Amino acid sequence: MTSVRNHLLQLSGNKWIFIVCTALLAAACSPKVRPVSAPAKKENPVKTEPEKASAKPGAQQVSTIAMLLPFNLDNLNAGAQYTSGTLSRANLSLDYYQGFKLALDSLAAKGYNYKLQVFDAKDQPSQAHSFAYNPAIRSSDLIVGPVFPDDLHDFTSILTGTGKSIPTVSPLSPAAPSTIKDQDLITVATPLEYHAWAAAQYIQEHYKPKKIFILKSGFSEENNYITPLKKGTDSLSKRKTRVITATIVRGQINSLIPQLSLTEENIFVIAATNQPFLVVTLHSLDSLAKKYPITLFGHPSWGKFSYLKPDILQRLKTHITSTDRVDYKAPEIVAFIRNYKKAYHVEPSEYALMGFDEGLYFGGLLEDKDGLKKLDKTDFAGLLNNYHFVKKPGIGWVNTHVNVLKYSNFELKKVE
Repeated sequence: MTSVRNHLLQLSGNKWIFIVCTALLAAACSPKVRPVSAPAKKENPVKTEPEKASAKPGAQQVSTIAMLLPFNLDNLNAGAQYTSGTLSRANLSLDYYQGFKLALDSLAAKGYNYKLQVFDAKDQPSQAHSFAYNPAIRSSDLIVGPVFPDDLHDFTSILTGTGKSIPTVSPLSPAAPSTIKDQDLITVATPLEYHAWAAAQYIQEHYKPKKIFILKSGFSEENNYITPLKKGTDSLSKRKTRVITATIVRGQINSLIPQLSLTEENIFVIAATNQPFLVVTLHSLDSLAKKYPITLFGHPSWGKFSYLKPDILQRLKTHITSTDRVDYKAPEIVAFIRNYKKAYHVEPSEYALMGFDEGLYFGGLLEDKDGLKKLDKTDFAGLLNNYHFVKKPGIGWVNTHVNVLKYSNFELKKVE
């Protein structure tokens, strides 16, 4: 069964014709989500312990999912219009919804039944407040959204304050769950602190350096990466690795030369995402690397920065951490793209892939009434991301899976 709240009308824009298709779902319900063929995979992507795997769900079992996404449909009213920002968020929502829906369709073909209710979160705190009291949402088996941290915080704080305990998925944001503080929260996008810890662990296991040089631009947000990396380094090395932090101005790193080794790898870490700083500082490091062996670890967002030069990154033996990697030649990816284009007549974005992975994972777990209580027993290998959840007291379930990538042949390749 599928029901979609809020009528979705046509907009000008390259993809909004598909919102009209979504609106049609508001007029009727079907016994189960329309099935389509699922991408062929070598194994079931939801990996459970064989002895604990539950039976195929009966036809009478219906799992209810409430999805809260910022379509911002008020901008369709007369006299209103979408800005570039609200249109971007609406397109993000549509892509994610379509991927999630396609996953439920594939599960429905195997006998599962779902009632998917989609609500317009509007990216407004007042809307998040009202949703927490909405009977249709409060009676759901699973809540997906809101997407943005502030809305999610407002929503969950009221929901838990009313005594309701419902698994609530933070579907896209890697914001630290400690800012939400909800024991029913499921954070899918790996928070930055786990990226930093993974980098510290890789450095210790592969280099065991005596020193690590951290180059800062001066922006305080870099500490969100640097602080957990330093803690991880101190813990893993038992404080045998010295962490040297320096704020770099105009690429001037010569003051560090007396501390560098001519024979052992000099490990540098840069948590900055500021383009002018990175361009100048990486150029200075590249010059230094002509004489000193240098291995660089960068912020996970570097993989999306087109202005960073692959030749420099490769000479610096640059590593970054990442959770999302897509092999577009893989059979299951080819099958997904084919099915997605057949269903929606557009190319899938990364948000569509995220939606598909999360729909397949959480939809599968709803088969078992206790499935959402044992995420740590159920790892997942998706099309875009992998999931390895751990339970953290007071802040819920957190996905901690991280890949370490290295520039090789002028592209990022997984090394761990």
